[in-house]
Amino acid sequence: MSTVFNFTFVPWFRSVAPYIHMHRGKTFVVGLPGEGIAAGKLPHIAQDLALIQSMGVKVVLVHGFRPQVNEQLRTKGQASKYSHGMRITDEVALDSAQEAAGQLRYEIEAAFSQGLPNTPMAGSTVRVISGNFITARPVGVLDGVDFRHSGLVRKVDVAGISRTLDFGAMVLLSPFGFSPTGEAFNLTMEEVATSVAIALQADKLIFLAEIPGIRIQPLEPEGDDNPIDTELPLAQAEQLIASLPNPQQPTDTAFYLQHCVKACKAGVERSHIIPFSVDGSLLLEVYVHDGIGTMVVDEKLENLREAGADDVGGILQLIEPFERDGTLVKRDRTEIERDIANYTIVEHDGVIFACAALYPYPEARTGEMAALTVSPQSQGQGDGEKVLKRIEQRARAMGLESIFVLTTRTMHWFLKRGFVQVEPEWLPEARKRKYNWDRKSMVFVKKLG
Repeated sequence: MSTVFNFTFVPWFRSVAPYIHMHRGKTFVVGLPGEGIAAGKLPHIAQDLALIQSMGVKVVLVHGFRPQVNEQLRTKGQASKYSHGMRITDEVALDSAQEAAGQLRYEIEAAFSQGLPNTPMAGSTVRVISGNFITARPVGVLDGVDFRHSGLVRKVDVAGISRTLDFGAMVLLSPFGFSPTGEAFNLTMEEVATSVAIALQADKLIFLAEIPGIRIQPLEPEGDDNPIDTELPLAQAEQLIASLPNPQQPTDTAFYLQHCVKACKAGVERSHIIPFSVDGSLLLEVYVHDGIGTMVVDEKLENLREAGADDVGGILQLIEPFERDGTLVKRDRTEIERDIANYTIVEHDGVIFACAALYPYPEARTGEMAALTVSPQSQGQGDGEKVLKRIEQRARAMGLESIFVLTTRTMHWFLKRGFVQVEPEWLPEARKRKYNWDRKSMVFVKKLG
């Protein structure tokens, strides 16, 4: 039993190491809705955040309290009032929000204070520091609705939060802000988390949400077999929001997505929507290649795009050394010009650093990823993975169920990214006719789940 464990644990731990190195010293802002706490998920989420912090990540945790405030209002015989997706905060609702925030803050601090032997918290020391880091202003009157004590973020105390994080503490923020006159305003967790992530220029904004992520295609009536879009380009996310009604509930597709888009447009490179219902979803999203929820990414930062006619010369220059040493099959200029629409590239400052082409075989519901190439100058920086992700997106959009590659040298790279080896006989008939049996290329397939 222990031998089996060793064989599974060691490769897994090694595969996680690059992500540990990548995230050390980075800043994550995590939004935890009150629904997640009400569902009893706080202990495990606290353990995972403590673990992430122990690996050198600076963490700002923003909690929500929507169901807790509603419960306080119910006990006082009051109804919860909403408009434009925000709470209308009268005097009773403000008192209820303050009571709920106080109780939740103590629960969260207690969760991070555990240190029982034989638990993930054993030996951990997590200092949780809260404070008046948010200056707020009133929402005021919108479309004739007076929002009373509901507010919006006016300013974030970046210096104060940064000093606290540099001290090694985790910053805990409740969705409250204060005016210069000392008046308290009830804010939304989502707006606070987004505003803080933008102000800090955080490396990630992560929402632990009621939904599993974002699906571009709506669910089929007969069943939930439609996969989550694990990576959503910013432009595509904006188009999706434009096609949806204004979100009112946290379960509405655009509810969290609108904040992810806002953060990405303001310089936060990665925004994530992951389900709090899945145990360990934070760890899965941060330290596993494919993650578990949806990541919104501004591709202008990546320079990741489909190729055009002007890119033929750059692609030829990139792949020529690999053709010469036999890693790639030789392609002439005419072939690349003909197939240029099939290519995806990564470009930095006018130079193409990575490319791949997708050749679909619709009758077999699969497609070939060919000519995957990464410049030696940028190897190890994730350009190959970016191209692979985009090829997977393009394949899914075509309705393909898998992609395959033929390779003689780089089989381990593909195995680490979810491909499995099959016999050449597996190939679609049209591709099998072109298979070079002398080259003895190995065939690897990845299902697009």
